[in-house]
Amino acid sequence: LQLQHSGRYHCQATIGTVYPGRRRSEQVTVKVQGVPVSGVSLAVQPPGGQVAEGDRLELACSVAMGTGPLSFSWHRQGLATPLATGPRYELQAAQHQDSGRYHCTASNGGTTADSPPLQVTVLGEWEPLAPGAP
Repeated sequence: LQLQHSGRYHCQATIGTVYPGRRRSEQVTVKVQGVPVSGVSLAVQPPGGQVAEGDRLELACSVAMGTGPLSFSWHRQGLATPLATGPRYELQAAQHQDSGRYHCTASNGGTTADSPPLQVTVLGEWEPLAPGAP
């Protein structure tokens, strides 16, 4: 059942075989209500949210409940505008400045819910110690 199935319905029956007649029920209004979005969660690859600089990072957003159509947006703490839209967010070559707390927002046009934040850490290359350093 989808939201667009809301409307007015009736049934009709044919009665008798010699002198068939038709009977029609009164119309009834059916309103399909959406289920609010809830249980928004994030999955990350590689697991744990730690990735080496230059490697690929993929985040996926899902909802436990909610009727659609669903839309998704991606956010990083400290940025005013969304990073992207869609159920997946991918960095082909993660950079140190991509580190931070990420979350996704899911909406069905009537309700909106956020995932818990996920800390992403982009690890840089190890630099050799200077001579004489402990």
